[in-house]
Amino acid sequence: MIVQFIRGIPVELDEAASIDGLGRFGIFFQIIMPLVKPALVTAGIFSFYWIWADFLTPLIYLNSPQLYTISVALRSFADPSGTTDWGAIFAMSFLSLVPVLVVFSIFQRQIVDGISTSGLKG
Repeated sequence: MIVQFIRGIPVELDEAASIDGLGRFGIFFQIIMPLVKPALVTAGIFSFYWIWADFLTPLIYLNSPQLYTISVALRSFADPSGTTDWGAIFAMSFLSLVPVLVVFSIFQRQIVDGISTSGLKG
C-alpha cells in the first residue's frame, strides 16, 4: 500500500529537489516523508484494527483465560449447550469498539489527508 503511494508521487518533485541541491537523504526526509505521512498513519490504523480484531492467532497461542483478547473472550461468553448472556456479549462488544473509535477520531485528519493526496497527478 505504501509502495504504491510512493510510486504515485511525481518524479518531478525529486528532480526539482536535486536541482535545488538536495541529496538522496534530503529528498527522502524533506520531500517524500511529509507526503507519505498520511499513508503511514492510515496503514498503522489498519494494522491496529486488524490486530485488535484478530481471533485465530490469540486462540491458538493463548492457554490461560486471563490472557484472552476481547474477541476470544466474546466467543467464550457464547455457550452452545446452555444459556447465553446476550447482555454481557453486547456490552463487551460495545466496549471493544471504543479503542478503535478513539484511534480513528484521533487520526481522522491524517486519513482524510491521505485520501485527498492520493489523487495527485504526475
